[in-house]
Amino acid sequence: MFRSSGGGRVSGVTVGAIIAVIASLLLSACGVTRGDETGLHRLRMMVPNSPGGGYDLTARTAVKIMEDEEITGRVEVFNVIGAGGTVAMARLMNERGNGNLMMMMGLGVVGATYTNGSKARASDATALAKIVEEQEGILVPADSPFQTVDDFVTAWKADPANVTIGGGSSPGGPDHLFPMETARAVGVDPTKVNFVSYDGGGDLLTALLGNKIAAGTSGLGEYVDQIESGQVRVLAVSGEERVEGVDAPTLTEAGIDLTFTNWRGILAPPGISDEDRRAMVDILEELHATEAWKEALVKNGWSDAFMTGQAFEDFLTEQDERVETTLTDLGLV
Repeated sequence: MFRSSGGGRVSGVTVGAIIAVIASLLLSACGVTRGDETGLHRLRMMVPNSPGGGYDLTARTAVKIMEDEEITGRVEVFNVIGAGGTVAMARLMNERGNGNLMMMMGLGVVGATYTNGSKARASDATALAKIVEEQEGILVPADSPFQTVDDFVTAWKADPANVTIGGGSSPGGPDHLFPMETARAVGVDPTKVNFVSYDGGGDLLTALLGNKIAAGTSGLGEYVDQIESGQVRVLAVSGEERVEGVDAPTLTEAGIDLTFTNWRGILAPPGISDEDRRAMVDILEELHATEAWKEALVKNGWSDAFMTGQAFEDFLTEQDERVETTLTDLGLV
């Protein structure tokens, strides 16, 4: 118990100094971030699909590094599920002017806004940064009769309706666009493809391991553990080069003339201040520069695709146009 020694001092320490220390501790306990200097308080990260999916993995990886490296204080990550990310996009647009909210997103959300008839467009939000690209893979359970991608394509061409393919994104997302473009490349009518949409990689994994589908198409980063353990096999990957640590050829190596990559980026609501936008971009630039993030890229099979500013804004506009054109060609919009 402290005893006053007179003159506003407690055991040789001023009462004012004690109050300052207590106030500092209280602020830390409340989760106020270092961003106080720039006006950011209680930064939040919205994820537009279920826990365990690609957006969720990317968001939680990024936030953990930002916290561990003390780029920010505690950042709340929360999931808003529905319509392949369209529900989350609607919420982002309705948070106009909120400079403390980020949303992880990517090609899947762009596609979902079209196929679900939403008027929300990624290019209408505040562009912060494109952060990663990722190859897609054709995945089968360990006991699948398909040992090679040639086995899979042969069965697919013979009876497309009997080869059920699942993806962790809604129609218009990468897990849907990839098999449709693959079908066209191997001579299967995309309109005949038997595609089942799951709300995120976690739900897709359950279907794959439960043999509810013949194959899955998804980013490989979501299934690192299952691939390493042998629960899931990769028949082929979609990029220009093989993925390190994955024993599977590229589609082009297998004689299929197609390369395809997914991407993920971060948006903020429309109408935020220039100061808040700059502060959030600064945070993401600091994240990008850390060794921990570089290690996460390798671990998850992500390619560094960092892009900010006008370049990312132009990219989002181009992606809107690309997806709309592709879906129109498939008769889906």
